[in-house]
Amino acid sequence: MNSYYQYILRSLGLYLITCFLISCTPKEEVAIETYQKWDKITLDFEGPELSESGQDNPFMDYRLAVTFKNGNNSFTVPGYFAADGNAGESSAEKGKIWRVHFVPGLLGDWSYQVSFKKGKDIAIDDNLSSGEAGSFDGKSGKFKVIDRSENDNSFRAKGLLQFVNEHYLQFAETGERFLKGGADSPENFLAYSDFDGTYSYDTAKNFIKTWEPHVKDWKTGDPSWKGGKGKGMIGALNYLASEGVNSVYFLTMNIGGDGRDVWPYTSHEERFRFDCSKLDQWETVFTHMDDLGLMLHVVLQETENEMLLDNGDTGKERMAYFREIVARFGHHLMITWNLGEENGINNGNPTGQSDQQRMDMGNYIHQIDIYKRPVVVHTWSNNEDRMKIYTPLLGNKAIDGPSGQFGRMDEINEEMAYWREESVKAGKAWYVSMDEIGPAGRGVDNDERTEDNNQDSVRHEALWGALMGGAAGAEWYFGYKNPHSDLTCQDWRSRDQFWDYNKHALDFFNEHLPFWEMEPDNELASNENAFCFAKEGEIYAVYLPYGKSTKLDLSAGNYEVKWYNPRTGGELQNGSVQELNGEAGADLGMPPLEDNQDWVALVKIKN
Repeated sequence: MNSYYQYILRSLGLYLITCFLISCTPKEEVAIETYQKWDKITLDFEGPELSESGQDNPFMDYRLAVTFKNGNNSFTVPGYFAADGNAGESSAEKGKIWRVHFVPGLLGDWSYQVSFKKGKDIAIDDNLSSGEAGSFDGKSGKFKVIDRSENDNSFRAKGLLQFVNEHYLQFAETGERFLKGGADSPENFLAYSDFDGTYSYDTAKNFIKTWEPHVKDWKTGDPSWKGGKGKGMIGALNYLASEGVNSVYFLTMNIGGDGRDVWPYTSHEERFRFDCSKLDQWETVFTHMDDLGLMLHVVLQETENEMLLDNGDTGKERMAYFREIVARFGHHLMITWNLGEENGINNGNPTGQSDQQRMDMGNYIHQIDIYKRPVVVHTWSNNEDRMKIYTPLLGNKAIDGPSGQFGRMDEINEEMAYWREESVKAGKAWYVSMDEIGPAGRGVDNDERTEDNNQDSVRHEALWGALMGGAAGAEWYFGYKNPHSDLTCQDWRSRDQFWDYNKHALDFFNEHLPFWEMEPDNELASNENAFCFAKEGEIYAVYLPYGKSTKLDLSAGNYEVKWYNPRTGGELQNGSVQELNGEAGADLGMPPLEDNQDWVALVKIKN
């Protein structure tokens, strides 16, 4: 045999031996990613090159949905087109990246299966078998979820904030109840000059913000984008959190509305194509809100545009909008979905949405949001309209509560108690909030208003009136005539004093009351101005807006009496009576000082 053939045979033999050895060598297992419980998990996939404005619409004609499984538990989460995957920095309008976010609340081994389909309007088709399989359809993977560190004091460690068919929202991990105290203004919070594609299309209503007064509140290590943009808005949120505020109300679409400067689309005239870089930048801000413990109160429309999409129905336009918002932002830990500001028929809006249209919207959000967050409805400011809008929704699975607006503050305490009670009678306890006060031109006055400043009245009737009526929280509207108004405000320090009042009220409830076990019952107190909140036989809180004293009907037992100053906060104090026996008409005595000012009496059974 010549040397050439010998060489070929030797080479073949060496190749076969090598293959055999490789096949016998134990394969190294691919490492499985490990996350902590309640971490935000982001998965990116590379698909076809698409554009926001291309002939193929990535927001309608493609659908990413990922099913996550843990044992017998299965969750299907919508995904979205993310352009180049870094659009918040690059301002990219095209790319190949598709993204999904997921927040796991169960420990152990997880798997996921990807559905990526193409077809006309398939994005709003919830049948995962529909459509033509795309490039990464069927891809799968695994990951592991472990417990968070015992020393983790972050807001994320509390877990997801959920509606649990009770009057107060509850953190999934700690069981802690959440009492809201937030900013209702400016409603066009997202009309920010540092966001891509953000402009006012009505030059007579140019309310675009810089948030310049709060740049000083930005801290090293805080997020920004595109070389330092975003510092004003991030700083503004830092300031609110430092004041004990825990919620921010904002519109995500005000086309045709008051501001005309906020939308998720590529332009104010578009309905089916979304601005990837703008929404990426929104996500940076919302993630910082998670870190600060600020709830996202997401208001999806306002009265002027509630008929803009599908003439009020939940059709193609509205489904595309809701799905994009939920896919991009539904993973955040603290969210309330609000179906619309001043929703429904009113003399100023004779063709508003119907009861059925509200229910259809709520049902669709519950369908695409897997996390059990509340869906609420804001409506008009008089009692007749509230009754007309809310009464047909009682007991309906689509709606989890009212987002109340009140032209008259003296109605707030009674109405909070009323809607709590009516919802229980209807078979579904509502999450009841007070989210706007009138008169519309005024709201909460700015601190610098020296003549007839209304902050004391707001503290008496709206803040304490709401909470003592069993509200799950309150948010604060700034009026359209005040400086730093509902549309023009970009300095939250304009209400610095009132944020203190807000914090003092939340501190009292969170530190001294099992408020989720208590009920409003003003009849227990003899003072006609008093608000009473009680778990009878155990603990009573009595708010006296104009001071003085009251008698209180107590169950039998020995009680201690302490007083809390709602103007200054701080420690509980002793008044003229420190102990008393339970009986009808027990006299609480006088507060420690300034007995013509508002005080809270805390009456608690002695062990």
